[in-house]
Amino acid sequence: MMAPRTTTRSGPLSELRVLDLTAMVMGPYCTQIMADMGADVIKIEPPAGDNTRYISVGPDPAMSGVFVNVNRGKRSVVLDLRSEPGKQALRALIADADVFVHSMRATAIAGLGFDYAAVSAINPSIVYTNCYGYGRRGPYANFTAYDDTIQAESGLLSAQEQLTGTAGYVGTILADKVAGLTALYATTMALFHRERTGEGQEVEVAMFETMAAFMLVEHANGALFSPPLGPAVYPRAVTPNRKPYRTSDGGYVSALVYNDKQWSAFIDAVRPPWAGPEFATLAQRAARIDTVYGLLSETFAERTTQQWLDLLRALDIPAAPVRTLDELFDDPHLNTAGFFETVQTEHGAVRFPGPPTWFSRTPGRVAGGAPGLGAHTTEVLDEITTHHTTAASEQQ
Repeated sequence: MMAPRTTTRSGPLSELRVLDLTAMVMGPYCTQIMADMGADVIKIEPPAGDNTRYISVGPDPAMSGVFVNVNRGKRSVVLDLRSEPGKQALRALIADADVFVHSMRATAIAGLGFDYAAVSAINPSIVYTNCYGYGRRGPYANFTAYDDTIQAESGLLSAQEQLTGTAGYVGTILADKVAGLTALYATTMALFHRERTGEGQEVEVAMFETMAAFMLVEHANGALFSPPLGPAVYPRAVTPNRKPYRTSDGGYVSALVYNDKQWSAFIDAVRPPWAGPEFATLAQRAARIDTVYGLLSETFAERTTQQWLDLLRALDIPAAPVRTLDELFDDPHLNTAGFFETVQTEHGAVRFPGPPTWFSRTPGRVAGGAPGLGAHTTEVLDEITTHHTTAASEQQ
């Protein structure tokens, strides 16, 4: 391995070195979690930088909030991979890396000379992860993909149309993040195999296939069977009356009176006039789910938000207020749990949402601030030189 960094990192991936040739969100989100879990993530950027540097507000024109969050704790190295010096530097880095992750099209990465065959020839034990829009084995392989188009193609917008009456995107870049998490677990599975056998391998994660699998978890439903027993839809998720309940003080409560125990407790406590034997079991309610939600909506309008929260939580029925994103930063649970971590950077204090996981022996933490463009180029290339010089002298 190359010489260790001067900072000590904890976490279950603390001995791992990752070459990150990804951009935007899918790949960087995957490698950001690796960095928080202790990996040395070296972000290889073109001279102009990752486009995500420039897409939202930030303390510097090349340090947007989105970029800063998904690239925290990484080291930025600028390499022009269209030049031979840039290619040579990357080959030297590959020789000592554990993981190679990229988000280029298959033809583009091959054209640069860094497809799996070329990379594994340098380092046979490397785990090589492709982050694609569409998998290489289908006719869409060369199509351009972004979160919006994958939301549309995966059936998500159709589900939203059934729910709201209008085909619309969800209010988060869901496809990018789900695919990033999938790339993370796929890569770590390959690392587990390597730990057992010593074998590296190539991994492919495609946004379209990932979101198709994600959407069909519950929505495949009757279409799973042959012949189909019904359409591909989970009715409760898309019924038009599935929405937060408006309360008497103008607020909203999200509540799910779901299983029979919860239903019985709710009916006994509230005694709504419409309650009857036709709603007594989960199966009966599921068959009339839109009607049930409509009746509950009328009932929730009779009390305030806090009154409902107090009652439902006392009955052990899941209930929550509708919060804004800004309110998360002041949430008492998140703050008591130490979820946010403040990191001092050259641009001032940055309050990051920390890792949502907990380990008793190898805890991760926010790996640090995001790197300026090429901030670690000299440092990392010097490590290569030092390592190769030392290795050569030891062989003499």
